[in-house]
Amino acid sequence: METAGHLMIMPIVLPLAAGAFLLLLDERRHVTKAVISLVSALALMVIAIALLRSADNAAASASAATTGVYLLGNWPAPFGIVLVLDRLSALMLFLTSVLALASLAFSLARWHKAGPHFHTLFQLLLMGLNGAFLTGDLFNLFVFFEVLLAASYGLVLHGSGPLRVKAGLHYIAVNLAASSLFLIGVSLIYGVTGTLNMADLAQRIPAVPAQDRMLLEAGAAVLGIAFLVKAGMWPLSFWLPGAYSAAAAPVAAIFVIMTKVGIYILLRLSLLLFGVDAGATAGFGDSWLLFGGMATIAFGSIGVLASQAVGRLAGFSILVSSGTLLAAIGMADARVTAGALFYMVSSTLTISAFFLLIELVERVQDPAANVLSVTMEAYGDDIEEEVAEQDEVGVAIPGTLAVLGICFAACGLLLAGLPPLSGFVGKFALLTAMVRPDPVADGGVIAGSTWVLVALLILSGLCALIATMRAGIQIFWAPIGGTVPRVLLVEIAPVAFLLALCLLMTIQGGQMMRYMEATAQSLHSPADYLRNVLSTQPMPGPNASRDK
Repeated sequence: METAGHLMIMPIVLPLAAGAFLLLLDERRHVTKAVISLVSALALMVIAIALLRSADNAAASASAATTGVYLLGNWPAPFGIVLVLDRLSALMLFLTSVLALASLAFSLARWHKAGPHFHTLFQLLLMGLNGAFLTGDLFNLFVFFEVLLAASYGLVLHGSGPLRVKAGLHYIAVNLAASSLFLIGVSLIYGVTGTLNMADLAQRIPAVPAQDRMLLEAGAAVLGIAFLVKAGMWPLSFWLPGAYSAAAAPVAAIFVIMTKVGIYILLRLSLLLFGVDAGATAGFGDSWLLFGGMATIAFGSIGVLASQAVGRLAGFSILVSSGTLLAAIGMADARVTAGALFYMVSSTLTISAFFLLIELVERVQDPAANVLSVTMEAYGDDIEEEVAEQDEVGVAIPGTLAVLGICFAACGLLLAGLPPLSGFVGKFALLTAMVRPDPVADGGVIAGSTWVLVALLILSGLCALIATMRAGIQIFWAPIGGTVPRVLLVEIAPVAFLLALCLLMTIQGGQMMRYMEATAQSLHSPADYLRNVLSTQPMPGPNASRDK
């Protein structure tokens, strides 16, 4: 992948440099810091698009390497730390840059002034996320994992209020525990194999002696739990809905991609380290992911139905999304993986837009009026006559409410997986792959667990539809004292941008699915990944020719 070159390290260096420079500026220079942060996010998106095109073009060319490798320190793998770019990592970089740009733009209305060092923490979070998606080494993954978590601790507490502080402290405690498990798991794996390079691990694991296999699997299980906490698998997800719903809107929007860090690592490691070529450990953990994912879908669907606050509805929607992806990984089928990748992108964009939209639509409601309405109903007061006296029949919906209502309806359709938007395409691709088994691998028989998963996916969509319809009625129709909110262009534009990308995914569904299918095939057949990472040689030094 010659065209990537030094551009591969820029998604890490650029936010690191921007965050460090922002620390030097006085906190009162809000406009200057916002401009620098926004320019950095725009540049990051341009770089991500270039890397995405590079990965796609290289994979489509028979003569080019399908995986880009960047040797940090110019040391070859497995002795040095490497960055690896393929279709999946390029996709995650692009998705991160999209959410970052939308969240930053939304924060310019007021949130970036609500606490110190918001832009610095945001840039460091982007550095950690991009590093986690690019690294090819487990210990380096731990370093980037800690960087993004440290930045997220400050961001989850950004703003004020006891609810945010309480939820933020819970978030910090849980993630510190997950970090400890991460380190323990990595230590156990290194003790057995003697390496932490992912490609080198994939080659050494099949040769692990039988007496050491249990220790290896214990280390992998502990490491997996750390990522399952991040992904929000039940019963490790108790912290997520409260923390995400309490966070500031732009923070919650970018945090949606953080749950996908756990999904990304589980997908990468399960197929790379415990794929079909892993010998006795092949398929390790797949059944746990499958049944754990189904339990998470059920738990998230119940939470969606039970949620009275729209923020918690969005939080439980993340669990439904994570459960769907975990179950798809557990099925270990390339066609299911392709549909899951499409669904992942669509659901991430949707829930991020939903978190931003929630702050805007909540301005429609008058809490005092809602309390008054409930009290009057409880005591049997007849409000119909009073409402009839108001000459409001046939009054046109104000433009702002119309825009918010359209965006809310689009989010509802996407969360429920109904046509014609990308949520339907993703779920349809998933369900199609599940009910059309491979005649060779599966013998043409659909397993009972697959039918349960299909039913859960359909029911989760129904739960999302009911919950969003109920919330929409309460917000846009039922309030007796609702007001037309003041919404700035910089607030509604990011929401429209994310939803427009979902619409574009629907229009370009065929091309998107071809990309996802190629990505899934490369993940399930990682021979090119292993060969490119382990065969990449260091660049010759400036005096190499003279020494010869």
